[in-house]
Amino acid sequence: MKKKDIDFFKELLTNQLEELLSLADNTVSGMTDPKENFPDPTDRASLEADRNFMLRIRDREHKLIKKIKKALERIENGTFGLCESCGEDVSINRLKARPVTAQCIDCKTKEEALEKALGL
Repeated sequence: MKKKDIDFFKELLTNQLEELLSLADNTVSGMTDPKENFPDPTDRASLEADRNFMLRIRDREHKLIKKIKKALERIENGTFGLCESCGEDVSINRLKARPVTAQCIDCKTKEEALEKALGL
């Protein structure tokens, strides 16, 4: 992979990481604010549903943060853009669509087919 491509993905991943970490900080500070008192149980339930939804989103973002950090490690050690399964190059288009990917489309398709067959 060319240096300009590596630099592009490093900047992209770094920016995504910073944005996700900022959102995580905002969520934590929002959750620790003083609790509001709702005399109506429906209002309270609505607030709790919104908080649960936000926590599910943040959990998914936490998993994405881990993947971004691993992708940045692969950039540093020179293995970014190489499929971890077969060792072939991952296409630039695939990396643009999913920069944290560690597998080429063929290997990922086979893995997903196997997971589906096993019911995972």
